[in-house]
Amino acid sequence: MQHGYPGPAWPVSACSISCGSVEAEDPKDVVRRGYDAVSVRYDKWSGGEAKYFAWLSELGERIPAGGTVLDLGCGSGLPMARDLTACHVTGVDISEVQIRRAREIVPAAEFLQADISSVDFDSESFDAVVSFFALIHLPLDDQLPLLRRIAGWLRPGGLFVATTGYWAWTGYEENWLDGGAPMWWSHADVATYRSWIEQAGLLIDREEFVPEGDGGHALFRTSRPQRRDQNARALLLSAYCGLRLHLMQREDRSTRPVTTAAGGKVAR
Repeated sequence: MQHGYPGPAWPVSACSISCGSVEAEDPKDVVRRGYDAVSVRYDKWSGGEAKYFAWLSELGERIPAGGTVLDLGCGSGLPMARDLTACHVTGVDISEVQIRRAREIVPAAEFLQADISSVDFDSESFDAVVSFFALIHLPLDDQLPLLRRIAGWLRPGGLFVATTGYWAWTGYEENWLDGGAPMWWSHADVATYRSWIEQAGLLIDREEFVPEGDGGHALFRTSRPQRRDQNARALLLSAYCGLRLHLMQREDRSTRPVTTAAGGKVAR
């Protein structure tokens, strides 16, 4: 099985690549072991030195000098932490080998070995959060809660750029990249990701399809609303709710029976 980035990119309605005992293992342990096994191989295979160039160039233009960036699923630090030299980058990855290599390759950045779905940071502490081909390694139940926390970690106006699956699929691959270990993915479809991002309170600035072989992934460029936008939304919601209540009260009064002088009741 060949695909240019982690995870099958083609539309698969309902299938799983069987891996025997792997099916009984915690998927996160499968992911951790997989990247421990193929860390160097993966960088060579995926073009680690130059991948994401256009995405990072655009991101770098929008982040203030000295800004703070969180890279979820940072791998070996290539190329994100290495290329965003004008920013303070914090990288998180579940793989011990990936984090060890990242600290060697980009000593100026900060790296944490952790499950990206369980880490926590102060609210409004980042100007940007990125996650390329990492959300799809999380169980689906973990993905929306993480998106909500990401929105809280961003400063108002902060950016979140991420790749997601395009078609719903969950499964394993044996001997991924011929590295001697399996790998696991879980995608929702693109409409679900679009809904989750909006539920998290983020604005979708741009969405595009990233082709890969016979399929592809989705790339979302999103942002946390500025406070004035949030205030405007709150005012609009308050006005809408007030109008609904007023109309309901009018409807209730118009259908309530009234007593006539003769003691009978008629509808208004």
